[in-house]
Amino acid sequence: MANEDATIQVVTRNRRATFEYEIFDTFEAGLVLLGPEVKSLRNGKANLSDAFGSIRRGEAYLLNAHISPYAMAARDNPGEKRERKLLLHRAEIARLEGKLAERGFTLVPLEIYFKNGRAKVRLALARGKKRYDKREAIKRRESDRDLARTLRGRGRTSS
Repeated sequence: MANEDATIQVVTRNRRATFEYEIFDTFEAGLVLLGPEVKSLRNGKANLSDAFGSIRRGEAYLLNAHISPYAMAARDNPGEKRERKLLLHRAEIARLEGKLAERGFTLVPLEIYFKNGRAKVRLALARGKKRYDKREAIKRRESDRDLARTLRGRGRTSS
């Protein structure tokens, strides 16, 4: 099965991740979820703002990812911010473990999505940006916005 015909339905994105972190590499990992969590994700009830990845004893975990309880499964709902196991190949885990041992690297989730009916998370190997890097990104974004605004205005004719 090729990636071109995969149907992807994005549930949530971590929009602050690209602003807060400098991204070096991305990985796709499966998520081990319980039934009510899948239902809740299908309803779009998730938040990745404080989430991060961790590797312990040769296994990868997603921590602090908030998945709201599913209303119809009152007593079967697990904890909202419980740690969830990530499904990665052993070689990928070993590579990530080596990189995370380096100073300053962290594992940041970028988005949760469904790919061909299976819950996936896109993880980034990232390093935190310094304050001046963030200011530079804001200036660049504002100048791009101004440029786009002037180019849009140029096509109009004044009468």
